[in-house]
Amino acid sequence: MPLIPSLLLNVGHALDHLFLLIFATAVSAIASDFGVGRWEDMMPYTVGAFLMFGLGSIPAGRLGDLWGRRQMMLLFYFGMGASAILVALTQTPLQMAAALTVLGVFSAIYHPVGIPMLVQHSTRPGLTIGVNGLAGNLGIAVAALSTGFLVAWQGWRVAFVVPGMVAMGCGVAFALFAPHESGAPAKKKTRAVHLPQHLAWRTFAVMVATATTTSLLFNITTNGNAQLLAERLHGLVEDPSQLGILLACIYALASLAQLVVGRLLDWFPVKPLFFMVLFLQIVMFGVASQSSGWTWYVAAIGYMVMVFGAIPFSDTMVVRYIDDAMRSRVSGTRIAISFGISSLAVYMLGPVVKVAGFTQLMMGLTGVAALGALIVLFLPNEAQMKPHETTP
Repeated sequence: MPLIPSLLLNVGHALDHLFLLIFATAVSAIASDFGVGRWEDMMPYTVGAFLMFGLGSIPAGRLGDLWGRRQMMLLFYFGMGASAILVALTQTPLQMAAALTVLGVFSAIYHPVGIPMLVQHSTRPGLTIGVNGLAGNLGIAVAALSTGFLVAWQGWRVAFVVPGMVAMGCGVAFALFAPHESGAPAKKKTRAVHLPQHLAWRTFAVMVATATTTSLLFNITTNGNAQLLAERLHGLVEDPSQLGILLACIYALASLAQLVVGRLLDWFPVKPLFFMVLFLQIVMFGVASQSSGWTWYVAAIGYMVMVFGAIPFSDTMVVRYIDDAMRSRVSGTRIAISFGISSLAVYMLGPVVKVAGFTQLMMGLTGVAALGALIVLFLPNEAQMKPHETTP
């Protein structure tokens, strides 16, 4: 993959996560503008975006394999930009919910299409996935930082419009510099990767189950951290811009975890490394649930390092054990199941915090991390999973 298209694909990952978190970062301002009393009451209106981010991955992955990944990425850039501007034009919570759902449809394209496109010729896929993950999570950091400043400067609507224009600019650049495909991936002759059927199903089941627990933790933390930060640092930091900077610092530091984990995945087996990351998740969520102030802030850096560090494992398993001709479809199915389930957590985030508070929520996340670690133990060992390759 040439340098400029690779760069644009990584920027696309950053934009994908940035757009999905503008709402969560600006939710207090949006609630005030729409006359909604509490931010918790606005959170359910974003569930459509996360539900479609999951469910939309299946048709997106299928179209990526059968129609072409370049065309789908152009649809991603321009669709995300246009739908973000549509969100900025909404006047009621229901209009906001509908526009966010449209944004979720286009956001579903990136993961099953952009990542397989990026790694299809990579000689070091772990590092490539790590760099791509770093870019995606820096998008989360930029969302926290830019949204805070744009809301303070010109209001929440501009916080959607500015990234929307950036996405469309990236679409123009991608159209100019991305090489045309010789054919859709599913129509090309490739070296097919075959695992024994029982190991293939077992690996896929573990992949989907751990992706679900990882997505639950990712969605709840990234959507709840802005309000959690304001609560745990109450009396220490009150200015929204300063809170945005502190939140961006958490995400920027945690983003480095994907780069490290991606590199380690080129050297070490998946199973023990994955289990260690999830075990450390349990520890850090447990500490965070019982702390506040700056102690909590340090613990938050720790749990976000582990949440982000768990993300590359599913993509690595797809690259190692799924043939390129169907990677987009397999990735799409995995994302649809995991994010389809975890989107319900986004819907419940506001009501749960309103009733039980953040401490109980954090204790629940400790349990989710423990479940993920238990599931990883069922992953076949690396020696059992050496693929057998044949040329069709």
